[in-house]
Amino acid sequence: MVILTKAAQLILSLSILVVVHEFGHFAFARLFKTRVEKFRLFFDPWFTIWKKKIGETEYGIGWLPLGGYVKISGMIDESMDKEQMKQPVQPHEFRAKPAWQRLLIMVGGVLFNLLLAGLIYTMVLWKWGDAYLPLENVTYGVVCSETAKEIGFQDGDIILQVDGKEVEGFHEISSKLLLDGIQSITVKRNNQTVEIPVNEDHVALLIQNSKSGLFIPRVPFEVDKFVDGSGAKKAGMLTDDRIIGVNGKPMLFYDQIVKELSNNKDQEINFTLLRGVDSIQLAVPVNENGKIGVYPKPIANYLTFETIDYSLAQAVPAGFSKGVDEVKSYLKQLRLLFSPKTKAYESLGGFITIGSIFPSSWDWQSFWNLTAFISIILAVMNILPIPALDGGHVMILFYEMVSGKKPSEKFLEYTQIAGLVIVLGLVIFANMNDVIRLFK
Repeated sequence: MVILTKAAQLILSLSILVVVHEFGHFAFARLFKTRVEKFRLFFDPWFTIWKKKIGETEYGIGWLPLGGYVKISGMIDESMDKEQMKQPVQPHEFRAKPAWQRLLIMVGGVLFNLLLAGLIYTMVLWKWGDAYLPLENVTYGVVCSETAKEIGFQDGDIILQVDGKEVEGFHEISSKLLLDGIQSITVKRNNQTVEIPVNEDHVALLIQNSKSGLFIPRVPFEVDKFVDGSGAKKAGMLTDDRIIGVNGKPMLFYDQIVKELSNNKDQEINFTLLRGVDSIQLAVPVNENGKIGVYPKPIANYLTFETIDYSLAQAVPAGFSKGVDEVKSYLKQLRLLFSPKTKAYESLGGFITIGSIFPSSWDWQSFWNLTAFISIILAVMNILPIPALDGGHVMILFYEMVSGKKPSEKFLEYTQIAGLVIVLGLVIFANMNDVIRLFK
């Protein structure tokens, strides 16, 4: 069921983004009286699931959910319709239009994807606001992944500054370390201030172990509810009990207690519990999986999150500003792909990776935030100067506008073929990375 939920969200998101992207091309083409022969959601090699001709354009849905396209008259594109290009130029064709109009037609998809992202962020901020965890509210410090420990962090570190400057949100730490080339992170450890140096090797380590993350906020272990047949409940543990010790050793935090349970599978251990103002001793069996049948209270019970609420008038500039920030962030991530030392190219993912970022249960706030971000990815990737992508066409048009010389149709055909090979290779590489990760 989880896989189906994630797949449904992915397909719906991609469908929205493909339609908006292709409509961007379509809208500018029609604005400049350029004929659009086909408008497809998803690709349709060999056959089309549904199609209907309205006016000069045949609309349809393909069966291969890897994108979509509009076929514009008089343009060398992925359809490679050479026969049409042999015919005399017609006024309604793409090739008959001035270079500036062709440029706008080609960037229309990217522009619409960027506008869509800004619009989605606007509506999300207006509807739900912007919730975040202030760094100063991470009062118990952090729990570190093995990667973070290799960098020099320790469980319980309280993060104070990044490169000598205070940071507002806890979520900013990882992105600054990964993308901003920071030099150090200052933490409070055992009532002392410690500066942890950061370098490119640490960034490479973080990227290569991205699944483990960097750290999460540290919190106590307080009982919220019990699973059916819970050994802890049978032993007398109650809701709101807080675990403060295990086998006579003081342990105040969830990560410490989970680790201790894992080390005592199939054994009975003694808990020290804080119940109201009383300290209680309780013997509890641990099952073969290192569990006692207890759900802890959520993180929000211990740490204070803040939410910025927006009126519609406030949400519009904030939403588009967030879109700009996300574009900048993604460009920084893209830059890492070209750094051999970080080996970021190994983390490049295809449809499995994209699908996995959607939540296991349907959540509209997460869905729209992710759709906005994927819209930005689609825009940035399409504007790259690779033949067959929008950016490749734009690059050739810029050459024509600067030089005053229009490339030959044979040259355009060859660049289109080369671009399709490059794009197909990237798609195969990204999805092969997904497959390889499944077996690691």
